[in-house]
This record gives sequence, C-alpha cells and structure tokens, in this order.
Amino acid sequence: MERQDKQEDRREYTIKIIPHQGETVHSFRLPIRILKYSAASLCAGALLFVGAFSYAAYGTFAAKNDESEMGELRQVNNLQQEQLLQLSKKANALQDEMDQLSQVENELRQLSGTETAPAGNGDADGNPGADGKHDGQGGPWIKPDVKNVSEVLNSIEKRVADSRTNLEQIRTAIKEQQQLIAYQNSVNAAIPSIWPAKGDVSSPYGLRWGGSDFHPGIDIANDYGTPIVATADGVVTTAGWNSGGYGNMVDIDHGNGIMTRYGHAQQVIVSAGQRVQKGQVIAYMGSTGFSTGPHVHYEIHVNGQVVNPVKYL
Repeated sequence: MERQDKQEDRREYTIKIIPHQGETVHSFRLPIRILKYSAASLCAGALLFVGAFSYAAYGTFAAKNDESEMGELRQVNNLQQEQLLQLSKKANALQDEMDQLSQVENELRQLSGTETAPAGNGDADGNPGADGKHDGQGGPWIKPDVKNVSEVLNSIEKRVADSRTNLEQIRTAIKEQQQLIAYQNSVNAAIPSIWPAKGDVSSPYGLRWGGSDFHPGIDIANDYGTPIVATADGVVTTAGWNSGGYGNMVDIDHGNGIMTRYGHAQQVIVSAGQRVQKGQVIAYMGSTGFSTGPHVHYEIHVNGQVVNPVKYL
C-alpha cells in the first residue's frame, strides 16, 4: 500500500495587544491548528453546557410538575376519603333504619299471625339481642374503606329486598284476613241476631192454649207505635196487608235460605225490593189482623221451615 504524505497546514495568526500611551506592544502567534482545536473545544463545551442546562431545566420542570400532580392527587385522595366517610355514615344510618324496619316487620307478623316471632332472642333477621335489653359492644377499631363499606351496602341491599318480599307477604295475608273478616261480617249481618222490638214475650214459640194451637213464632208486646226493626241485613220481599191473619206484615229475605216475618204492625214504612240493614226501623207496633193487643209477631224461616226464634236472639 502506497503511503501518501499529507502536507501540514503551517499557517499562523498573530494577535497583538496594543496598550495606550506608547507602552510595549505584545504579540502572540497562534498556529491555525491550535485555533481549530480551541474552536472545536469551545463548540463542544457550549454543547455540553446547553445540554446540561436543558437537562437541569427539564428536571426542575418535571419535579415541579410531579409535585403539582402529587398535590392534586393528595387533594383528590382527601376528598375521596371524606366522601367515603360520609358514605360510611349514611350506610350506618341505613343499617340502623333497617334494624327498626325489621322490628316493625316482626310486629306486623305477630299482628297478622303470618309467622311466629322469635322468643326474645333475635329480630326478624335472626340477629341476637334485638330485644333492647343489652347494649355491650367491642372489637378492634378499623377505618372504613371501600371494601367494607361496599359489604355493608350490599348487605343492606339484600335486607331491603328481603323486607320488600316479607312485607308483600304480610300485605297479602292482611288483605286475605280483611276479605275474610268482611265476608264473615256480611254473613253475620245477614243472620238474625237481635230482638225485633222492645217489650215482653206474651206468647212463646210452640204449642199453646192447652195444645190446641201451634204458634210458629214469638209475640213481643209493647205500646202502640213501638219501633220494629230488621233483625238482619236483607231485602224486603213483602210489605203491606196480609189477609191470612198477620195484618200489616213485612217479610225480609236474608239469603242462605233465611227469611224473617214481622206481623200485626200498625204502620209499615218499607216497601218490597228495598234493601234494609240490621237494626233499621221497618214498621211500628200495632194490633192489626188476628190480634188481641199491640204486639209484633216474629218468625224465622230456614229453607222454608219455621224455627224457634229464641235460638237466634
């Protein structure tokens, strides 16, 4: 390989320092090679300085930015902790209200008879000591967090669903009881059970006059104009004069094969087809028809057969 010689650049630069007032002039000769090296070093130094300055500036900015973000995160965390605390307090209040609701539910079950309540050793949810006679508490102090507050809320949600189902069952049971009571009341109201008038029993049901006559009702005697009332709810089927000896007479159909008759009235104040209620005035006592004095002849018919009214008084 052939070696080629490179010609060195031997140029020089002279730097003269000329002072004032004729002092000595100083001259410096600098080869071009040194100047080139110096310029390169200055450029490298400048680049290093700029790089270091930029890095320091970036580090300062990043640190401030991180500090700002940390401050914001701390604020957000504090806010979340405060919100969590408030949520925890609300959850605790809801838990107390659910305990009270469970007690009310238990009382409703007792009143409605839908379920036998625990015998003083728990509430409707089976929690012991719900009779209010003991209040001992204890255990470690644990700061509420998202997990345990969520568990409490989930438990409350389940208890709300259970209570809704239980209350619906109680409501259904109470509604059925009300319907049964209403039916029983309607049946009872349609069964003769009161006296048709105030007075004295002047002639009982059965044989009388030495066995020569069968009396199909009872006679209740009192003054003229004494009110005569319906002995049960029903519909008037006959109201007016009867030529068979009853005089002014009222018949009332009470349903279920039961009918009542009121005879010898001075005045009838209801009409056929009219619905009457137990205790409602239907006529006034008199002595019409086959009668020896003011009284009401009262009969009860069951499925077309007369029965002793005394059984219904």
